[in-house]
Amino acid sequence: MKTVQMTLDPQLLARVDRVARRLGLTRSAFTRHALDAALERLHVQELEQRHREGYRRKPVRRGEFDAWTREQAWPD
Repeated sequence: MKTVQMTLDPQLLARVDRVARRLGLTRSAFTRHALDAALERLHVQELEQRHREGYRRKPVRRGEFDAWTREQAWPD
């Protein structure tokens, strides 16, 4: 792992330390988890945007998925 230096305001640092202690993590471990989660959220948002853009460029046509209607029904 690499060591990095960060500048945080005192209130944010206090909140991070409280939560990290409550979770039984070090400040570094909590920060790694938080950064990883933030990057994953960004990735999902980007995928969702690409999905929306694709449907904007090529909207679903009426009847396009009618052949799959029976496949969607749950058996009794």
